[in-house]
Amino acid sequence: MRRKGFLIVLSGPSGAGKNSVMNAVFPTIPNLKYSVSVTTRPPRKGEVDGVDYFFRTEEEFDELIQQDKLLEYATFVGYRYGTPKDFVMEQIANGNTVIMDIDIQGASQIRQKMPEAVFVFLLPPTRAELEKRLTLRGSDAQGEIAKRLQKSWEELQHVVHYDYFIINDELSRAAEQLRNIILSESSKVSRIDLAELQSLWEGRG
Repeated sequence: MRRKGFLIVLSGPSGAGKNSVMNAVFPTIPNLKYSVSVTTRPPRKGEVDGVDYFFRTEEEFDELIQQDKLLEYATFVGYRYGTPKDFVMEQIANGNTVIMDIDIQGASQIRQKMPEAVFVFLLPPTRAELEKRLTLRGSDAQGEIAKRLQKSWEELQHVVHYDYFIINDELSRAAEQLRNIILSESSKVSRIDLAELQSLWEGRG
């Protein structure tokens, strides 16, 4: 039976494990689609346009903003990133569940435009564990790690604006929680065609 698609917004501090949790969930939900972002950043080696990102020039990005084609956008380390509205709405119209991982600022923008979206906040179990994860990544200097930890504390204050929270103390458990949230949301009566349900039920009878 067909269900109405919807949007899942996943936020959390750097090092919380958003990508790992999402990657563990994708194989278990056939109609779950990742929201590909648009960026002005040049592609890195191996990245494919339309798969990793939609790569656009500064001028093209400006046009997307002017035409109200982005659900949210922000600037990070000199490059702009945004969520293409058409891609998300097309997937939802086709009955798919769309998931994106964005920061609290982007989530706030989407909340204003799509309050019906489902907002999930992913947390590391403790500050010490988060610091350990950031250190083990080996991609940031100690000063940068300190900045990320401070930002994480500031982001944590926004968890009250989310519908669900998940503590990522164990990847498999966190992924199962996210999967259960998505499945539960997809089973809401508001997401099904009641006429189709009645027809289906009568046909079986």
